[in-house]
Amino acid sequence: MRAPCSAPARVVNTASDAHTGATLDFDDLQSAKGYRGFQVYSRSKLCNILYTRELARRLAGTGVTANCLHPGFVATRFGDQSGGLLSYGLRVAKGVLAISPERGADTLVYLASSPELAIASGGYFDKCRPATPSKEALDDATAKRLWSETATLARTE
Repeated sequence: MRAPCSAPARVVNTASDAHTGATLDFDDLQSAKGYRGFQVYSRSKLCNILYTRELARRLAGTGVTANCLHPGFVATRFGDQSGGLLSYGLRVAKGVLAISPERGADTLVYLASSPELAIASGGYFDKCRPATPSKEALDDATAKRLWSETATLARTE
């Protein structure tokens, strides 16, 4: 691939450890056959990791890097409007376990600006360190297929 005119540059995607345990159903990528909130969230985070890995592969040698991160359990408004027990549980957990949005942004800022990561690409990071995602998130064939399937969906929608 030829170097993009924007090189050097960095792509940083937010994923989550919530991807652990998720699998993709290529026959129902948009969850039309059944929607379960946390399952769909987990799959979307798995997709973010797979997408980042495939993007990094496609951009290799161009001066543009792509990495993703787990920000931690951050005290945001995520889930506040979901209602019921889940909403209540999240509010309680955030009050006890969550980190500030500023701390949650630490790894994102590190990936976007750290000189030591100028050529690192395709990684998954947690607390400003490389981390190992799930086995499913490391499957290169699945990453390539996801790229292809989503490109097809984007052209038809």
